[in-house]
Parts: sequence; C-alpha cells; structure tokens
Amino acid sequence: MSDIAIRIASLGKAYEITRTAQDGRRYKTLREELMLAPRALFSMFKGSAEGKTTIWALKDVSLEVKEGEVLGIIGRNGAGKSTLLKVLSRITEPTQGRVELFGRVGSLLEVGTGFHPELTGRENIYLNGTILGMRRAEVTRKFADIIDFAEIGQFIDTPVKRYSSGMSMRLAFAIAAHLEPEILLVDEVLAVGDADFQKKCLGKIKEVGQSGRTILFVSHNMNAIEQLCSRVVLLNKGRLNRASSDVRSVIKEYLFGQQGEVDGTEWRNPGQEFDNPWFKPLRFCITDEQGQKRNDPLANNSEMWVQIEAEVGRCDPALTVGYAVYSEDGNLLYWSYQTDEALDKWPALRKGRCILKSQIPKRLLNEGVYRAEIIGGLHHRQWLFEPAVNAPSIYFTIQGGLSESPLWMIKRPGLLAPVVPWFVQYEAC
Repeated sequence: MSDIAIRIASLGKAYEITRTAQDGRRYKTLREELMLAPRALFSMFKGSAEGKTTIWALKDVSLEVKEGEVLGIIGRNGAGKSTLLKVLSRITEPTQGRVELFGRVGSLLEVGTGFHPELTGRENIYLNGTILGMRRAEVTRKFADIIDFAEIGQFIDTPVKRYSSGMSMRLAFAIAAHLEPEILLVDEVLAVGDADFQKKCLGKIKEVGQSGRTILFVSHNMNAIEQLCSRVVLLNKGRLNRASSDVRSVIKEYLFGQQGEVDGTEWRNPGQEFDNPWFKPLRFCITDEQGQKRNDPLANNSEMWVQIEAEVGRCDPALTVGYAVYSEDGNLLYWSYQTDEALDKWPALRKGRCILKSQIPKRLLNEGVYRAEIIGGLHHRQWLFEPAVNAPSIYFTIQGGLSESPLWMIKRPGLLAPVVPWFVQYEAC
C-alpha cells in the first residue's frame, strides 16, 4: 500500500490579464461606444490577443508528500505558494498537470474561508464538518473542544458576519484543526491573531503533525517553519526551486540567496508595496553617518547606520517604527524602535517625507551575514510591518575590525562580539 498523501505532477496554473483599449484614457460617451462597437465585434471574431498577458502563477511543479509529513512551503510574495494550496484544495482548477489527494482535505487559506456569513458560529461548525464528510455525531463530539480553543463561547450563536477578523480567524483555525482531516492545508493566516493566539496555533499544528496527519504549512515565519516542518520546499516565480529535509539550509537560501544573489544593503519600494495610511517605507538601507549607502563587507568597528526613508501620511501617538537584526541562522539578535528612549528624546514624526536614522553599535556584531528588516505599527493595536512575517529586508556582511588586541584577530564563537572595558581592583594587604 502506498504511503503517499499528495502526488503533484507537472502542475501549472496560468492567469490571463486583459488590458482594454480604454486603460489609461478618459471615459467615452454612449455615442462613441456605439461607433466603436463594430470594430470591437470584428476584433472578437478575429480572435486578436492584443492587450492580453499570460502569467504563470505555477509552472511545472512536481512533488510527492508522504502521509504524516509536515511540509513547509516558503518563497517570496508572488512565488505561487497560495496558488498551490488553492489548487490542492480545489478552489481553483489547474491549467495543466495532475493532482492526486489520498484522504479528506481541510484547508485554512484565508480568514473565514468556507463560512456562510448569515449562519451562526455553531451552524458554520456543523457546515464545515459536513463539507469534510463528517457525520453530525463526529462534529458534536469535537464541538466543545472547538469552542474552547476558539475562545468565542458567548458569541457562538451570533452570525459570523458580525465577528471581527480575529474571531473569524480563531474559529476557522479551531474547526480546521479539530475536525481531523487526513490532509490539512494552512496558509499564512496566523498573522491575523495576537502573539498568544499564534503561539497556541503553532502548538496545535505541532500536535496535529505528531498525530500522523499530513500538513502543508505556508508561512513567512522561518522560526515556525524550522520548528514544525520535517521537510521544506522553496518556490520562486511559480517554479519549484528546491525541496529538502535539510530545513535550515533551504531557509538560509531563501533568506540570503545563493552566492552572488544576495539583495544587498539597500531596499527600495518598487511602487505601492506596504501602502498604509500611517507610514509607507520608500527606502531602507545601511549608510554612513552622512547618509551615503555602505557596500559589503562592513568592518565591525565602522560607522553603520540604519536609514529608513518614508512617507508619513497620518500622525498617531501609537506609531512605532524600527528594525530587527537576525543572524545567518535566522536567530533574532535584537529589536530597536524610535520610542526606546525617554519620551523627551523620541524623534518627532510629522506628516510628509522623513528619514529615520539609528546607529548600529560599533564592535557589537560578530563576523558573518546578517538580515535587517523594518518592524513597527500602532503600539498594541496593529502591525504594519510584522517581524519575520511581512517586512522589507536588507542583508549585510560583517568582516574584520573586531578588536585591536593582538590576541583577538579572527571571528570568535557566539553570535555577538562586543569589546567592553575591563578594570582590576586589588585588596589592600
């Protein structure tokens, strides 16, 4: 008997983007539209493809997933991760290739996916159970556990259209995790919940994986991927770049690229990315004190400033912005915010374009490759740039300048390499 839970062969999914002749022009009058109708009809019969672009969200993806395997799927935005899960959950049809699923599939792809907004939480639990092919008695047996996990007991008979996104998220996850499908597909939805709920969900995913069920887990949280997954695949522009049980090496390739492919010490917003009403980042880089971009490698004792150029659209006392630094292995070294010092030393943020700067302490980081990312949001209210989830990143290398001591000229063990003063005191004889 085969131990394969999912078999994917030469899978492809294409989307056709059509640009009409009116794109970028003024609206036409009814008379103009009627005059152009014969031309449009002729173009339709002619079968013209003018103005059409085909985008392959997935291309030639082949993969086998074994029963009981917890498979992590990583890649940058637009790599095809969510499209793959939508094809597997039969939300969308593939353009080419074949998918075989051996077992009931439960999916948690977006907040409230599969919910009927007019039905109550109680009714949606039974509805989802029926969709998964479960008997009413099976759902009833799990009902109390689902409610307890979701923490929405007093609202269970309220229509879900009145739920907040966080409540919908908690209920959706509780249903997907407790109704015991043989295959569970989880997209990056845990970012909706608060820190305690995310920890709770990750613990549940680990428990489900240990029970022998198959899980496909899409996430930008590399620490969660490394903790939970026995194997990981890396997607890039719709193609399968790599699949390996050496989880850490694939994560390293994703975060830092292969030799010669590292993004460098500067990030620029290509357009409308990270658009929000409060703080839109435009440029993120490592500079010298004068604001000139620094190039790799950087000496441990050199001037290194983190510089964030941004557009402040709306002032809010709760707005906090800063950066996080990670080691080559993905370990978080430290966070730094513009609100870390005493209140009277906070840099004032006003509406308009601004440049935030902060110095990386000299002789702190050991030799190696590091990743820095913008973090911040409205304090205790909302993430705008969530650490290790959705944040602009840059990379830099520390090499040399560790110490002037003749006894210490090379990299030392450990993540950090601070040079701190020492003193000696003698007791009187």
